[in-house]
Parts: sequence; C-alpha cells; structure tokens
Amino acid sequence: MSFDLSGGIGQLFDIILHIDKYLGEIIREYGTWTYGILFLVIFMETGFVVTPFLPGDSLLFAAGSFAGLGVLSPHLLFLLLWFAAVAGDNMNYWIGHKLGESVFHKESKFLKKEYLDKTHAFYEKHGGKTVILARFVPIIRTFMPFVAGIGAMNYIRFLTYDIIGGALWVGIFVYAGYFFGGLPVVKNNFSIAIIVIILISVVPIIVEFIKHKLKKKSKSNNS
Repeated sequence: MSFDLSGGIGQLFDIILHIDKYLGEIIREYGTWTYGILFLVIFMETGFVVTPFLPGDSLLFAAGSFAGLGVLSPHLLFLLLWFAAVAGDNMNYWIGHKLGESVFHKESKFLKKEYLDKTHAFYEKHGGKTVILARFVPIIRTFMPFVAGIGAMNYIRFLTYDIIGGALWVGIFVYAGYFFGGLPVVKNNFSIAIIVIILISVVPIIVEFIKHKLKKKSKSNNS
C-alpha cells in the first residue's frame, strides 16, 4: 500500500510524532525530499517552544541507521540537520528575546522582572556550558534558547556555543546510527539504544552538577 502524508490530520500527526518509525516508508515514497522532511522536523523541534514533543534523538539515530544502509548520505544528513538545529534555536532565541519584557513584568506574581535579571546573570556566568549540555536533554533543549533569549544572553556568545552544541548533538546521534544502527542487537532494541546514548550524553551534566555541589559545600565549610 502506498504511503501518503496527506491521509488525514490524525495520520499526519501520528507520522510527525513517530517519524523515526515511519522513516523507511517516507524514504521509499519521497526519496530525496526526505532530507527536507527531516530538516523541517528538527527545525520545529528546536525552533518552537511549544513543540518539545517532536522526535529529536531517535529521529537523528534512525536517519543515521538508514545512511548506514546506503539509502541516505550521512555527511549530508549531518550538515543539513546541524543547520536545522542551529536555525531553529536561533529563531527560538529571538522569539524569547522579543517576548522577554512582556513575559517578565512586575505585576506578575510568578514572572517578576527580577527573574529576568537573574536569568541574564546565570547565562552570562554559565551560558556556554548550559547551551551545549542542554542540547542532549529532551524538552530542555527546546526551552533553552527561548530562556536564553528572555535572559538577554549575549547573542554572539549564544550563537558560538549553539553551533558547537548543535554539531555535537547531530553528529553523535547521526554517526552513532550510521555505524551501529545496523547491528542486530541495536535494531531489536532500538528504544533501549536511544536511552543508552542519551544517558551517556548527559554524563557531563551530572559531572557539572556534582562539581557545583562540591564547590558550594566547600565554600559553606570554609565560611
């Protein structure tokens, strides 16, 4: 049966939400246009603060797996989806930047102006590591550029670290899929493989958290 993206709203949403599972059918039906579909999903997942539910890690890994079969180009995937991730983040950043003053206002009980100032200070101090590490945490990576924009993090600094973070995120998942996605143990345990990669990728976050706690405890003991 032919695969059709226009088969109704319900089917369309199901395909978008589980595009990693439908990827083989999409490639067979749309060929080269698959690159554009993948670009759009990654751009939306990172570019709109309201779409953190879209597949990111699993889609990159699945795309890399098909590249390992020779169906897609791993290097083209990397470059295209890296650009999609960075472009999405930048749009998200500027949306947050423009909405910042209207979201944080003195009359609000929870979103006070002082929160904006604290966010700005936090990103100025930890911005680089935050932008890179947040890439590997689903949902958080969607909100990170929006909050960075609200906090008025220096744009050039944000862009620099975002480019690095985007390259690491896309590169790790696409090439992991390319080299290991075809292994029987991975194919038969796809979800577990994704979880393992995510856990490995968030190790730096755990290390930073422990270092912060130890540093804070050390200062407390010395005071």
